[in-house]
Amino acid sequence: MNFENLKPTIIEILEGSAVREDKLQKLCEFLKSEISYYNWVGFYFRNGDLEELNLGPYAGAYTEHTTIPFGKGICGQVAVSNQNFVVPDVSAQDNYIACSITVKSEIVIPLFVNGANIGQIDIDSHEIDPFTPADERFLEFVNQEVAKLF
Repeated sequence: MNFENLKPTIIEILEGSAVREDKLQKLCEFLKSEISYYNWVGFYFRNGDLEELNLGPYAGAYTEHTTIPFGKGICGQVAVSNQNFVVPDVSAQDNYIACSITVKSEIVIPLFVNGANIGQIDIDSHEIDPFTPADERFLEFVNQEVAKLF
């Protein structure tokens, strides 16, 4: 996957005239459609001062996980650690919140605005171990661009 080819479109989407929620929705749909192993793409955002994440825009199968407490699941762990979390095989994770039996792996990258972790991008894949360090760098770029909307 040549992530460099996707960057201009990402910038174009995020610099568009739509409201922030619509830009993020379009971004999720773009990433899901352009990267074959990105089967669910979404954002979770911190709920004010509460230690929980609320589901934001996403593309993919419906999820009932609209609120995730800090520390619970992969997303909740990233909210606490402020670190990227790549899970090559979700069945090997003790603290994994199952969204679907089709999800085999997950990558979560925190989203920082002015040094504060305000949320994250969450990607699920139906493949075992598809994520590479290149995915991490690419999604860090995506979040740097998203951070400009806040």
